[in-house]
Amino acid sequence: MLIVSDDPEFARSVTARWQTEARAPGITVATSDVWHPSIALGYDLVITGPVRNGKSAAILAALCGSPTMAVVHLAEHEKDIAELHARHPQLLVVARHDGWINALISLSCEALRRVEAVARSQRAERLALESHQDATLGRYMLEMRPSINNALTSVLGNADLLMLDSSKMPPDSREQMRTIHTMALRLHQVMQRFSSLAAEMRAGENESQVETETVSQAATLRH
Repeated sequence: MLIVSDDPEFARSVTARWQTEARAPGITVATSDVWHPSIALGYDLVITGPVRNGKSAAILAALCGSPTMAVVHLAEHEKDIAELHARHPQLLVVARHDGWINALISLSCEALRRVEAVARSQRAERLALESHQDATLGRYMLEMRPSINNALTSVLGNADLLMLDSSKMPPDSREQMRTIHTMALRLHQVMQRFSSLAAEMRAGENESQVETETVSQAATLRH
């Protein structure tokens, strides 16, 4: 979490209040003198407070341009909230009043939970996409397995025939032929392992289906 403010008391109050929470995030404090949009990169939450020289508008504009970052702002007056929301619809705003610190922390905790939930959802989507791509590749390999095996059988057969009469071949050619034969055997072993894995996966799916049907039938009989 990043706190951006020129008011030392604001930063101290927010930091101290966060420490009473069960899950206190790591906190960094920056003033407007050192502010640059790149400072906020990598933070899930930014809390902005009072700053000098009217820099607040520029800071909020830079922060609210990020779709993955939560921004909570302390407004000096209630009347400022409507204008801030009009400029930055995604901005979370708390007005300075009695108990503002508790309201700001509660809003910030909720914002962090939302950021974490979005991050988990995005990770799940990436994993689902990767799984789909792997499944597509696996199906393609299964479809191409007969053609690959036929090609390897042909390569091995021709290599064996040539090696039977390798005495007529130059030494370099004999060595190259042995390499071709060895690599073809290795590819054949890989394809055999792939076939075994495919068979094991199908067997596992069948066993799971049988167990599910058995449990379902047992539950039906009990009722």
